[in-house]
Formats: sequence, structure tokens, C-alpha cells
Amino acid sequence: MAYLIFIAVTIISWLAQRNITSKFKKYSAIPLGNGMTGRDVAAAMLRAHNVAGVKIGSVAGELTDHYNPTNMTLNLSQPVYGANSVAAAAVAAHECGHAVQHATGYSMLRLRSSLVPAVNFASKWMPWVLLAGILLLELTPIPLEIGIALFACTTLFSLVTLPVEVDASRRATRWLEGAGIVRGQELEGAKDALHAAAYTYVAAALGSLATLAYYVMMFIMRRD
Repeated sequence: MAYLIFIAVTIISWLAQRNITSKFKKYSAIPLGNGMTGRDVAAAMLRAHNVAGVKIGSVAGELTDHYNPTNMTLNLSQPVYGANSVAAAAVAAHECGHAVQHATGYSMLRLRSSLVPAVNFASKWMPWVLLAGILLLELTPIPLEIGIALFACTTLFSLVTLPVEVDASRRATRWLEGAGIVRGQELEGAKDALHAAAYTYVAAALGSLATLAYYVMMFIMRRD
């Protein structure tokens, strides 16, 4: 049963990723009437929320945008940083939402940040420990138990990420509309793009839960 759920969630995750890529391409072709680029939107949102000390930079790739709270840098992908489009405005405002979360001490962002060292450790060793656990399960359950515990850590991170991302999108949408950055169809497009992005995080969390359930069921069945 867990295996079938895992397959279903994998398909859903693929569809969600394909959907956000399609939405980004669609709304990247629609310019903002005010002529603002992604960087302009980010700078304006930071000023509006009195967030100081955040450096706005450009990174390679597409949909690689992220805010780094450790060095307070807002990293916008090249199709966002200098682009004038509905998609660029939505993405830039979303990442600014994380900067605002950081500046205001948003509890779930603090929790996610506190989990990063453990998740980095778990992600590094988890594949090898799980492989050893599967191969050695007939001899001892300990490696698989450790592997499941490591995977549970990454699953917890995915679950904590969900409210962080949803809140960032909520802040972005509220500010974009309130500040008049996007209007009418532009606003609807920005909301559509942000909703599509949120689905990818939901799919990732479900996928992680399904995979965890698969390993737990494997452990239970082999042990019995």
C-alpha cells in the first residue's frame, strides 16, 4: 500500500513541478505596466517593510531564487532579477517575504533554520545508511532504524517548510496588491503563479511522508 502511495505522490510531484515551470514561463511573458524589474520589486518591498541590511543579488539558473538568512542575501535568478514581468514580481516578492519573516522573527522560519544543520547531516548520510539497513535487515534492524530516523528528520523539515512558504506567499500577495505593484489581470497572474509554487512544496512534503511510510512498512514487514 505504501509503495502505491509513493508512486502516486511521485507522479503528483512531477505534475506540480511541471505546472510551476509552465506558469513561470506564461507569466514571464506578461510585462508589468509600471516597468519594474524583479530587483526593483524586491527593493521596494524591503523598503516598505523597513528591512535594512539585505543585499539583493543575481544567481544563475531558473527558479533558483532564495533568501539566505545566514548572510541576509536575497538571491534572484537571472530571469527574475532584471526582468519586467508578472512572474518576476511574484517571485521577487515571495523571496522578500522570507526576508520580512527573518526581520520580524517569524517562529516557523526560526524553527526551519534551527533544523538545517541536522538536515544537512541527515541528507549526507541517509542514502548510505538506508542502503546498509536494507542489505543487513536480515541480520540486524539497527542500520535501517537509524536510516528511518534520519529520513524522518528530512521529512520534518519538509513539513516545517510548508507554513514558511505559504506565509511568504501571503505576505507577497498582500503587499503587491496593497502597494499597487500589480493590478487587475497582473494581480490574478501573480496569485496564480504563487499558488502553483505552493503546490510544489505540498507535493514535496507528501512525497517525503510517503517515502518515510514506505521504509517504515519495509522495516515492519521484514521484521515480522
